[in-house]
Amino acid sequence: MPNEEEGMRLAEENTDELASAASELRRHFTGEKMHLCAIVNAKNGCCGEDCKFCAQSRLAKNALKSYKLLPPEEMAEKAVSNYKDGMERFAFVTSGRALTDSEVETLCEACRLIRQKCSVKLCASSGLLTYSQLQKLHNAGITRYHCNLETSRRFFPNICTTHTYDEKIQTLKNAKAAGMEICSGGIIGLGENMRDRIEMVLTQRALGVSSVPVNVLNPIPGTPFEKDARLSYDEIRKTISVFRFLLPKAEIRFAGGRILTPDKGRLAIESGLNALISGNML
Repeated sequence: MPNEEEGMRLAEENTDELASAASELRRHFTGEKMHLCAIVNAKNGCCGEDCKFCAQSRLAKNALKSYKLLPPEEMAEKAVSNYKDGMERFAFVTSGRALTDSEVETLCEACRLIRQKCSVKLCASSGLLTYSQLQKLHNAGITRYHCNLETSRRFFPNICTTHTYDEKIQTLKNAKAAGMEICSGGIIGLGENMRDRIEMVLTQRALGVSSVPVNVLNPIPGTPFEKDARLSYDEIRKTISVFRFLLPKAEIRFAGGRILTPDKGRLAIESGLNALISGNML
């Protein structure tokens, strides 16, 4: 598979031609199926981390409505509803550095309720959890764990200083050791360059990720990035195409930022994507 320098050379190609080739790769390795997942914002706000892109971080100036972890019954209801709407996967997403042991047990109870009602595949994105916590989640029915690397190791200190790149990597290793598939992507448009994006994906490839969510920065008022320029659609499509060459068999998933594209992501889908987050975002 391509290395870093080969990835950089791919990024120099004409975007339309690169996207067409990436789409052929996608068809060859993963077929025509589009993998759909939905999320529930199960715990919102009050985050002590300093991620500059996030409206829930301690740096954000605009106050959001904060709430504690939703009751198991409410999370289960949302999962069943999304399953009936055709979602293959359903993910619990929570704010903060990590869930407490008590919150992990609440999430486990939600999983048990869901398992009684439907067969939707369950995922979680709940911060820097320990192996023991992740093992409990896996035993309760969660089959995939998500923790974005966000960007390259080199660029990461520019966007967050309250946790480290190595802590994220260890969380993903913990999840895999606990028996889960791992999901890890990033955000493009933070001020990083193409080499940073390629380095991130090569790290994820080495970790054995199954799914790579691609988020496009939406400069949110009240965050340190509120005045940043948006990426061009050409740059978004090119990045997705390069990712497909680097990870030919993975689920490359358009996540946050799809609403910023002029065609609701149609050309991005034709650039090598085979997965989407559908419905409400964070």
